[in-house]
Amino acid sequence: MTTDLASTPAVAPRHTTASWRSPVVVRKLVVFACFLVTAVTLIPVVMMVLVGFQSDAESMAARPSFWPTSWHPENLERAFGLVPLGQYLINTVIFAAGTTLLETATAALAAYAFARLEFPGRRWLFGVYLATLMIPSQVTLIPQFVLVAKLGGIDTWPGMILPHAFTALGVFLLRQFFLGIPRDYEEAARLDGANRWQAFTRVILPLAIPAIATLAVFKFIGQWNNLLWPLVISNSDATRTVAVGLQVFQDTNGTQWNLLLMAATITTVPLIVIFFLTQRWFVKGITMSGLGGR
Repeated sequence: MTTDLASTPAVAPRHTTASWRSPVVVRKLVVFACFLVTAVTLIPVVMMVLVGFQSDAESMAARPSFWPTSWHPENLERAFGLVPLGQYLINTVIFAAGTTLLETATAALAAYAFARLEFPGRRWLFGVYLATLMIPSQVTLIPQFVLVAKLGGIDTWPGMILPHAFTALGVFLLRQFFLGIPRDYEEAARLDGANRWQAFTRVILPLAIPAIATLAVFKFIGQWNNLLWPLVISNSDATRTVAVGLQVFQDTNGTQWNLLLMAATITTVPLIVIFFLTQRWFVKGITMSGLGGR
């Protein structure tokens, strides 16, 4: 018997409507979206670096071209010569590092008290403490300035650092992390003869290094870019930070955009280096402290 192939009905190809939902396609879409967001985010940074190498006339033209027609690396030396940028960088490191160290210490102590110690009104006090996050910093600027001025802290390092050595955000971050540490570890240390302070410093703090590193990175970056408080409290180059010093490139005759953006590029490099050095702790602290949606 012979089979008539012409009379055999053709099998229609199967079309699936859910092929775009496959894990491979979804993964590619996510990667593409991340790449697109990263590219858009980096555009201002790339423009800042390119304009920093332009000539004065090119950077101040009515229709500027962001790609330099001729490169001027001497803008780096000019930026350091126009203002004491090196002194501003040192002042910024002192200001950011001082506030970071003090806030990390005070936040760790307060967070441990709210997470482990039992005392009357603990939940109510913690709620009031968190409510301070709803108050804008601009509202407390004048009372802080008046208080520091009466204490003789204008244009001094204690007046610069101490008002920013405490924050409710750091307490909340570390408290969430401390609550995730089993109490068995601390109780075992207490049974071995450790007191409350020894259990805190030898058991809790070593386990909380990722969260502490995350808080330190947040605080350091925030204070490095802090403009408002150093602007009102510092009156000389001895305490002036780079965020305040960049305004020197703007005067009544115009803005020297190439030198301003060159100085901004210089001040951005330390933050990038710090982030890459602490990236492992930063990501681990975000995922383990509750800020990552856990």
